[in-house]
Amino acid sequence: MNNEIKCDNEDKKVVFTAQSCKNFHLKELICKHVFENKAVPINPFMTYGYFLYELVEKDLVRNANNSILKKCDELWVYGEISNGVLAEIELFKKINKPIKYFFLSKKYNEIREILPNEAVFEQNSN
Repeated sequence: MNNEIKCDNEDKKVVFTAQSCKNFHLKELICKHVFENKAVPINPFMTYGYFLYELVEKDLVRNANNSILKKCDELWVYGEISNGVLAEIELFKKINKPIKYFFLSKKYNEIREILPNEAVFEQNSN
């Protein structure tokens, strides 16, 4: 087994991953997808869990997310769009940076890019 750490000097784009809380359990799979596409994932659920598990006000976490989001190169939206994800999309559109949309299969074994008009809004979104 080779324990050598491989490091390239290539700067990679930093991607903010947006996903509904109903897909919270897929945060690792989504990060893996970003890494496989040669980018660096910033996943709010990996950073703060689910709103820091109510240890602080939700607005503090939302504001922190927005600060991080603005520093990212791209926004990648995974699965159905909730109200929270929609707010992230609207913020990213204001700063005029690229947004990509991805479909998550029912069995969650497939992630594929879709067109923006193919994105689906979550029912009863919070």
